[in-house]
Amino acid sequence: MAKIAIIGSGISGLSAAAYAAKQGHEVYVFEKNDIPGGRARQFITPEGYTFDMGPSWYWMPDIIDRFFADFGYKSSDFYKLVSLQPQFDILFPGRTLSMPSRLKDMYTLFEEIEPGSGPRLEAFMKAAQYKYEVGMQQFVYKPCLSWWEFVRPSIALSALKLNLFSNFRDYVARYFSHPQLRTLMEFPVIFLGASTQQIPALYSLMNYGGYALGTWYPMGGFYELVKAMHYVAASQGARFYFNHTVEQIKVQQGKVDMLLINGEDWTFDAVIASSDYHHTESLLEAPYRNYDDQYWDKRVFAPSCLIFYLGFRERIPGLRHHTLFFEYDLDDHIHAIYTDKQWPEQPLFYACCPSVTDPSVAPEGHENLFLLMPLAPGLHDDEQTRARYFDEMLQRLEQHTGVKYLKSKLDYKRSYCVRDFVHDYNAYKGNAYGLANTLGQTAVLKPSIRNKKLSNLLYTGQLTVPGPGVPPSIISGKIVAGELNNLKAIPYETAI
Repeated sequence: MAKIAIIGSGISGLSAAAYAAKQGHEVYVFEKNDIPGGRARQFITPEGYTFDMGPSWYWMPDIIDRFFADFGYKSSDFYKLVSLQPQFDILFPGRTLSMPSRLKDMYTLFEEIEPGSGPRLEAFMKAAQYKYEVGMQQFVYKPCLSWWEFVRPSIALSALKLNLFSNFRDYVARYFSHPQLRTLMEFPVIFLGASTQQIPALYSLMNYGGYALGTWYPMGGFYELVKAMHYVAASQGARFYFNHTVEQIKVQQGKVDMLLINGEDWTFDAVIASSDYHHTESLLEAPYRNYDDQYWDKRVFAPSCLIFYLGFRERIPGLRHHTLFFEYDLDDHIHAIYTDKQWPEQPLFYACCPSVTDPSVAPEGHENLFLLMPLAPGLHDDEQTRARYFDEMLQRLEQHTGVKYLKSKLDYKRSYCVRDFVHDYNAYKGNAYGLANTLGQTAVLKPSIRNKKLSNLLYTGQLTVPGPGVPPSIISGKIVAGELNNLKAIPYETAI
């Protein structure tokens, strides 16, 4: 048994803690904030609103179920999952599409918009299912320390069918001509962090993981998942220390020796950093870092975002649980994020209204609304700019719902943007979603999960393998816990 420190209690940290403790290690989790969850935290206002701060799309339920099953649980042991029907609304100029929860109905919808596209969608989803099953079984659970991990006959045989070297934009265009259908199919990969012209077509697996497996909601809010993962880790023996900030990683004879935490030294056999990768390395002296600032400056990061948490003192008719406001051109917004790296002139945004499904997240007769606009990380973020986009989003909400003077109906408002991500999570340039899943930043080409100079320092989370998102972060924690068994520096007392 080894004494293991985990820095951060986001999704990947909770996952790593659970798996490492199950292996028999003595696990200590240090979190700078006062509750677990990282970007997936939750807060409750004095007015009675409950807001999930980050993730709100419960996709790939099989990956989450697999985590609980590894510890003898089911998700239903902790929370009730509700299937959203329809999955979401997407607003286009002159048209609002409701995405059905059944594939059969999806085929019909596509056929109505573009004759012949129904069977093509069926073919697209069948190929996406293959990529999902192969990707989630043979690719995604690998530590990606060497390309030799992928040298297997089964992987070689499937390489062509995985479309590893085609870009997502061209791949979608093979199936659909109508621009709104193309946008609908490109949406699931937007938060992978790059233009769809840079994202490998492999990631059509996201379409299957989202559209085919469905969009779900855990009653009580997405934070129910965090609470459940925290419970699982603690039940395995992991110990949690909140309001504990790791200030320095101290090195002795080629390995991490101690962590300076709230001004005190703690000794460990190994460390797993679930905190922001760049920030973690800043806690080390320069010679012990995997990557320098020039490396990080050249990486392609997934977006940051501007978020508004809003409480209204009356219900707002006409809103789904999830609504995408795509009245403007998707490419213009993507260009602003990834090419110009400026605030968008005609922004797209997303509205989440969980009180439509779950009355417990707002006072009776009130509405809970979360607005999110993707933007480039590292932008100058001031209150005047936030206010400008807030007014625009509220105006478009009024146009869509027919409800006037929404601002006068507010009884709670909080904004969250680039500088908040930096302050709360030490996020590099205030990124919200980690490192982009471009071809040049896939698998072995991502930042390594192992420190190359220190034998007992590991990294997990959205800046390393397998990538951004809740299910990948759960997987990342499992991968890194598995690597504990390969660290030569750990003084095992019992065989693991």
